Amino acid sequence: MGLGTLLDAITAWAKHIVSTMGYLGLVFVMFLENVFPPIPSEVILPLAGSLALEGRFTLFGVTVMGTIGSVMGALFFYQAGHLLGEGRVRQLIALYGKWLLLSVKDFDKAVAWFDRYGEAVIFFGRMVPIVRSLVSIPAGVARMNYGKFIAYTAVGTGMWSFLLTYAGYLLGQQWHLVSEWVSRYENFVIVAVVVLILAFIVKRLWNWRLAAQQNTA
Repeated sequence: MGLGTLLDAITAWAKHIVSTMGYLGLVFVMFLENVFPPIPSEVILPLAGSLALEGRFTLFGVTVMGTIGSVMGALFFYQAGHLLGEGRVRQLIALYGKWLLLSVKDFDKAVAWFDRYGEAVIFFGRMVPIVRSLVSIPAGVARMNYGKFIAYTAVGTGMWSFLLTYAGYLLGQQWHLVSEWVSRYENFVIVAVVVLILAFIVKRLWNWRLAAQQNTA
């Protein structure tokens, strides 16, 4: 079974769970969507929104239940980051960071940056494909205030859930178009992330080259 076929099967299974189990299935699937990103919220929520036209769901209910499931999934990764902790991450970077062009100093800067802007990162990160499933890990590592983490996660996720649900509601039988639109948005995000990573690598290699030239001068 190819990767594409597998992902299609996972998506079909998730749609079946939501269609047959109602709100409980929606919470379950949205939890898994955060823990296992191949389950796409841009498919599940618009589907639930379209079913609201049939009276099987309400926009409010889908938004709330989708948010609850997503927050539960976010807490899973938060706890993973919390258990790992700054000390352990710092040790791993000290041992293996050179292979990723990272240093302990880089990590300390990242932690300080997250301490300053963490709330905004969590809030806006919930509306960015790919990022929304992983942004909870640095929050846990940085020991972000638990209450703030849940609050910003719930608000950001709630907005994302409502937008997808309402789009599916407006489109009705054409709800699947939402997935196509989000896929384009996701591709843009992927390209932006790749460009940023390449820029980081080029800058780091250039700095190392300059430092080496100064040492040999």
